Amino acid sequence: MGRRHILFGLLVAVLVLVADQATKSLVLAWSRQWVDPLHTVAPGLDFVALWNSGISYGLFPQGETGRWVLVAIKVAAALLFTVWLTRSRGRLEAFSLGLLIGGAIGNAVDRVVYGAVFDFVSLHAMGYRWYVFNVADVAVVVGVGLLLYDAFLGRASKLPPSVPPMAAKSEAERERS
Repeated sequence: MGRRHILFGLLVAVLVLVADQATKSLVLAWSRQWVDPLHTVAPGLDFVALWNSGISYGLFPQGETGRWVLVAIKVAAALLFTVWLTRSRGRLEAFSLGLLIGGAIGNAVDRVVYGAVFDFVSLHAMGYRWYVFNVADVAVVVGVGLLLYDAFLGRASKLPPSVPPMAAKSEAERERS
């Protein structure tokens, strides 16, 4: 059964990687035709061509050395998640790890090819805008969320109920035992 989980997780990683790179390529090509840098797709959803040379939310922009450090970190994370995947015990855990592996590799590919991560999805409502993100970012956030769910709630619901603590025995009952 463990091998099935590994293959399932790796399939999820490949699907995330393909979806991430395909959507980035399509939006990047499409963005060259936009008149404005912001393209409205639907109410509350805009596409914007944004290159993130930093870490999350564009913090700590990196130079050339930082670019390769971030690539190394993402590759190392993907490798560690893959090792974890080989030890996964359930389908949800394998799915979550596949999301993390695919997301990490997707953004690492951007840094190698372009020098920065291409982000393009911009959500907004009631005058508030969230940060701009991509499919790989969504995969990482959902993967972490599902791992947390699995760790704190998913496995707990599958365990047998704990045995209630034994009531203290009287001295007479202890002598009879």
